Amino acid sequence: ANDDKKVKKEKKAKKEKKVKKESSGDATMSDAPPAPPSAEKKAAKTEKAPVVEYEERVKAVNCISTPLASKKTTKKVHKLVKKASGAKWMRRGVKEVVKGLRKGEKGVAVIAGDIYPIDVISHLPVLLEEAEIPYIFVPSKVELGAAASTKRPTSCVLLREPKSGFDAMELWEEVKGAVKGEGK
Repeated sequence: ANDDKKVKKEKKAKKEKKVKKESSGDATMSDAPPAPPSAEKKAAKTEKAPVVEYEERVKAVNCISTPLASKKTTKKVHKLVKKASGAKWMRRGVKEVVKGLRKGEKGVAVIAGDIYPIDVISHLPVLLEEAEIPYIFVPSKVELGAAASTKRPTSCVLLREPKSGFDAMELWEEVKGAVKGEGK
């Protein structure tokens, strides 16, 4: 029991020395009190990320990204992905898309073109062609993830055939036609 008390006292003494050393080092570095961490987080949130143009994102796509959506089609696809995520009729991520394909779901697949290593998504075009599902590549996984209402980048999504009464049915038909047209 005495050994346990000694060990605890030694640990406490070391901790106090460490705290004293850190506080004395801070005082010599600057006279101003440190900013609260919440202020740093707010400053980071208010700073906007630099806007990367379509042409810059296209430079980062990998070699298998064919057919690659045009700038106009990319905007339409992202808009449809956003609507689909709100209506809950899409699958995000490689595992979920493959699961949906095995279950026989139909629709349109959207794959990010800037995925490295390529092996992560290289099997998807083959599976999609076997299932006769049209697919298209978009330049950015970050923007695809943002459109899919997630904070994380998303490598691919499967937009399932919508039920009747979907509010963006016109956009769905437009995107499906564009994907089939660019896929040829």
